[in-house]
Amino acid sequence: MKNLLAKAPRFLFFTGKGGVGKTSMACTTAVGLTEMGKRILLISTDPASNLDEVLETKLGSTPTEVNGVSGLYAMNINPIDAAAEYRERMVGPYRGVLPDATIQQMEEQLSGACTVEIAGFSEFSKFIGNDEEIKDYDHVVLDTAPTGHTLRLLNLPSAWNDFIASNKTGSSCLGPVSGLAEQKILFENVVNALKNPDKTLLVLVSRAEEMSFYEAARTSIELSELGLSNQHLIINGVFTKDSDDKIARAFVDKSKAAIDVMPEQLKILPKTTVPFRPSGVMGIEALHSVYSNGADLAYSTNAEGLKVKTAEAIKDIEPWSKFLKELEAEGCGVIMTMGKGGVGKTTMAAMIATQLARHGNSVLLSTTDPAAHVTETIGENIPNLQVEKIDPKVETQNYVYEVINKNRRKLSLEDMALLEEELRSPCIEEIAVFQAFAQTVAKGQNKFIVLDTAPTGHTLLLLDSTEAYHKQVAKTADDLPDEVKGLLPRIRDPKFTKVLIVALPEATPTHEAEALQSDLRRAGIEPYGWIINRSFAVSGTTDSILCAKGLNELNYIGEIAKTLSKRTVISPWVAEDLVGAEKLETLMFDTNKLT
Repeated sequence: MKNLLAKAPRFLFFTGKGGVGKTSMACTTAVGLTEMGKRILLISTDPASNLDEVLETKLGSTPTEVNGVSGLYAMNINPIDAAAEYRERMVGPYRGVLPDATIQQMEEQLSGACTVEIAGFSEFSKFIGNDEEIKDYDHVVLDTAPTGHTLRLLNLPSAWNDFIASNKTGSSCLGPVSGLAEQKILFENVVNALKNPDKTLLVLVSRAEEMSFYEAARTSIELSELGLSNQHLIINGVFTKDSDDKIARAFVDKSKAAIDVMPEQLKILPKTTVPFRPSGVMGIEALHSVYSNGADLAYSTNAEGLKVKTAEAIKDIEPWSKFLKELEAEGCGVIMTMGKGGVGKTTMAAMIATQLARHGNSVLLSTTDPAAHVTETIGENIPNLQVEKIDPKVETQNYVYEVINKNRRKLSLEDMALLEEELRSPCIEEIAVFQAFAQTVAKGQNKFIVLDTAPTGHTLLLLDSTEAYHKQVAKTADDLPDEVKGLLPRIRDPKFTKVLIVALPEATPTHEAEALQSDLRRAGIEPYGWIINRSFAVSGTTDSILCAKGLNELNYIGEIAKTLSKRTVISPWVAEDLVGAEKLETLMFDTNKLT
């Protein structure tokens, strides 16, 4: 970590998927720079930020000095609140002028991830693009960097038009930067600072896991293409302990295997490796310890002590056998596993599908897994089970091709450039596979359909009116298929569709899943239950460090089971490769084992 900070430029931007530890790494960096005598401003724009908890300081939307760290100032920019204020600025002038239904649709069009990110970008821009605001600080550390989509959008001249009022293209993230023309010069300064390697370092944070590395490599390539070439990789949470425990040995082997097959894009980057810490990195003392590469400060516990505490924590959690029996009670219908990338929703969908099939039910497992891992995972020739693959890349390419061709002669070159960028938005993939989902869901009248990915609440609300359907789906078809018309009513029917939220027993994955649940509820969809996945607390490990990790998980297991979920099941971190129905069955942890 000290080698990284010795060459730190003025701006350090941290990026990475939820749960990889980018907040703790950003905080460690900020604390380390203060130890070098620097004055630091640390800013988080993460909607699920736990910056207050990590720094042990109550923070607000203006810089606050961190308790016990001289020279460190931190602040939380809540992009959800910023997006709400921005949305009202955009929509307010039309209230009482346009019909209520149109106003409601405009609000939803400005409720997506693109608008949230643009609003957050707008809030922190003054600290990057205005030297007067940061004259008292030597470095600015930003927890959560803007995506490539946002940066490309801000470079398009047509994005600064009053796009929401005049949009004719039907693109999904309508006018996320319209109305911000007065900040154009400031934004240009920020983008230029990001691209200047003498001013900015982009820090990619990843776990030692294949999927985490894949996501980091994709981000690295995308941002490199935009000129953000000064990059550094932090591999966080690397477990190397020599242990007789089979769970500990498997954890070491899986981490090493993932590092060995790391994408070439990451292999060429300078790297910092941070050892595994069972309680994460919470508090100033822990941050100092990570920076100085000191010993882990977390207390350890023995397996018996963990077992006693876990039995108390999971008393509100159902056995998998009961959960599955309730799932199949209707005899048919749709089961959706939802969650952020890397939490295991595809594996959970495969396990549930194989169990339902083994119980004699007719099951169709529909997957958007781009690597087609599902077929390898479940094995061949399972009676009563069919697997159907929806390729998001192919669906998206076809969708984009049709939309662009339809609009090519209607729009100016500038507006075509904006439309093409809008069609690279993260929202588009969901829209593109929408009809494929709709056709698959309709098959649930006489069998079980298990989907490993589903449209978010925002996407469903965006499509929840005749006008919106025609903008988003019918733009490529003259008539809406009956399956599309009936999709949302089917998903909202709790007897027909059961949505399962998959989360890990850690701070960020838990709170991101909570936000997903709120999003679904806005769309009139009540999740059926939660799956807590990859828990060391119920893995059977006897390793003292992994037992301490399990003890830390109990905080989030309790939060989910007691306050967030109506019904909950839990699955262990499994040492063996999950290949075949029998191995998948090891995920069905029986809570009665601990009682």
